[in-house]
Amino acid sequence: MDEETNMQIRCHLLDLPWEDVLVPHILCFLPLQHLVSLQRVSKQFHSLIQVCLANCRTFDPSSIGPSIPKEAFCSMLKENKVLHSLSLSSCSEWVTDKELLPVIGQNQHLQRVDMSSCVVLTRHSLVAVSLSCMHLQHLGLAHCEWVDSLSLRSLADHCGGLQSIDITACRQLKDDAICYMAKKCLKLRSLSLAVNANVTDESVEEVAKNCRGLEQLDLTGCLRVRNQSIRTLAEYCPKLQSLKVNHCHNVTESSLDPLRKRNVVIDVEPPLQRALVLLQDVLGFAPFINLQI
Repeated sequence: MDEETNMQIRCHLLDLPWEDVLVPHILCFLPLQHLVSLQRVSKQFHSLIQVCLANCRTFDPSSIGPSIPKEAFCSMLKENKVLHSLSLSSCSEWVTDKELLPVIGQNQHLQRVDMSSCVVLTRHSLVAVSLSCMHLQHLGLAHCEWVDSLSLRSLADHCGGLQSIDITACRQLKDDAICYMAKKCLKLRSLSLAVNANVTDESVEEVAKNCRGLEQLDLTGCLRVRNQSIRTLAEYCPKLQSLKVNHCHNVTESSLDPLRKRNVVIDVEPPLQRALVLLQDVLGFAPFINLQI
């Protein structure tokens, strides 16, 4: 019995097989923040975490803090070639093509990439994503004003399986690039064209006619979108679940009502509801009105 007890005492966590047991069955359940902390325990733990980081499928450093140092980012992803999901939210203020391009080049199985608000990147990063990540399904480019027509066309040519893309406030983009993407990316289910004054009915109609499985569309602040394209959307997109048209002043209830009857969630209240809210703000209470009259 004493010998068995001694054997149990001598058995340490790090004695277990790293790549066969510790990484896939234990460490994969720990958030990135805890993995980073474990690195400081000992040299052995540091080596173990490096093996774990080289095999992780998802990289989202936001759990570590609002900003991750450049050296830490490069060190953690240096050996990784199996990423499926990459978020740059904690690196958006400083990450450049120099840091990102090597990561993209060695991770050709990426399915989800979020580059939203990465203000220092250039179109070269988006072209690299389109050329390397043929299996890309979800892409976040919100507030990336460096996104231009040529880089979006490259994405459309090489990533036809794209299911969702957020190009909010990508103000260089115009109808021609968006229409081209709609004709190439027929599997789109979620699309944001918000905060772009260049977007017109032409873009919305092309998306509606080509992306029949569309479920979510954000047109917030697209001032040139009118009722005509919303009616086309209602006709061609039977799976639509959510539509955002706040600050689209040329979109009226006449085109939105058919969508409301299909239980599509719309971020703008019907005119009567809006009037009641305004009246409540003025009077301080909501008057009773028989809506069935």
